[in-house]
Amino acid sequence: MTDIKKSSGRRNILKTAAVAAGAMTAPMISRAQTVSLRFQSTWPAKDIFHEYANDFATKVNNMASGRLKIEVLPAGAVVPPFQLLDAVNKGTLDGGHGVLAYHYGKSSALALWGSGPAFGMDPNMVLSWHQYGGGKQLLEDLYKSLNIDVQSFIYGPMPTQPLGWFKKPIAKVSDLKGLKYRTVGLAVDIFTELGAAVNPLPGGEIVPALDRGLIDAAEFNNASSDRVLGFPDVVKNCMLQSFHQSGEQFEILFNKNKFDALPTELKSVIEYAVQASSAEMSWKAIDRNSKDYAEMKKQGIKFYKTPDAILIAQLDAWDKVVAKKSAENAFFKKVMDSQHEFAGRTCQWQNDYMVDFKIAYNRYFGKAAPKKA
Repeated sequence: MTDIKKSSGRRNILKTAAVAAGAMTAPMISRAQTVSLRFQSTWPAKDIFHEYANDFATKVNNMASGRLKIEVLPAGAVVPPFQLLDAVNKGTLDGGHGVLAYHYGKSSALALWGSGPAFGMDPNMVLSWHQYGGGKQLLEDLYKSLNIDVQSFIYGPMPTQPLGWFKKPIAKVSDLKGLKYRTVGLAVDIFTELGAAVNPLPGGEIVPALDRGLIDAAEFNNASSDRVLGFPDVVKNCMLQSFHQSGEQFEILFNKNKFDALPTELKSVIEYAVQASSAEMSWKAIDRNSKDYAEMKKQGIKFYKTPDAILIAQLDAWDKVVAKKSAENAFFKKVMDSQHEFAGRTCQWQNDYMVDFKIAYNRYFGKAAPKKA
């Protein structure tokens, strides 16, 4: 009986030692109580952009298994959309979801992450420049120079934005002169150079302003946002394709102190949620934008391709704008030079390698396409 007890005791000691050894080799993971962060987007609650913000929060909340919870409020819940950056910087909000063009008033260089032709880079290439071509470090340095202490994540390459919604189709450059037009960021300077009278309204204010005649025309972003915001209810003509916002990205902001206080594993959750959200957003945009585009055509909305003469005039205006901004702002020039270097290499690769998909599309859906059996 005594031998059995001794043997059992030895086994218990060995078991305890093994557990202790395993604990020593396992990674140290913080088990603190749930951290709750209050975010605000710069988008109306019904907009697909606010849905994107919630998609990101959902991924973080699910992967963090209850240890981190992000709540996303719609535009205006705490501060107006154009005041998001200040609110996150001051800690009024823990974070937010928007675009860098909305911070244009802080520095014109911030709008270069979305406004303008980006030397021929498409939206995903601009995001590649940010991640691998020096843009990320430039943005960090730019925020520091402005005494803004935030953690910024750029993600979500947006499809090329339309020239906008007009009461009459725009056939020539002179049609823009004197037009009361809504846009944001450096696009304000482009259209001002083209003769328009620009009013940079937030998203939720555009359609009411159009309806009351406070503006004559406006652009926002995409078919899904345009439809849900009510553009087709007040204007019946939309001009597709433009260089004013042809490569824009979303920005997810965190108050730097709040972000730095998070355990390492939760910071990793956030970083991977950004990457996953970027992919999902681009896939969802293709599906939803194409559906809403088709629905608006059924409603009788007329879509027109922006004439090449206007696109070329945009580039001419852009060159004048950036020459002036580069002379005024050394950081602006630094960002432009970085994009130029990256675009020179990557655009040649993409233009040489990528097939013209219109050839295949026209074969199967064009006028001469064979009918389905």
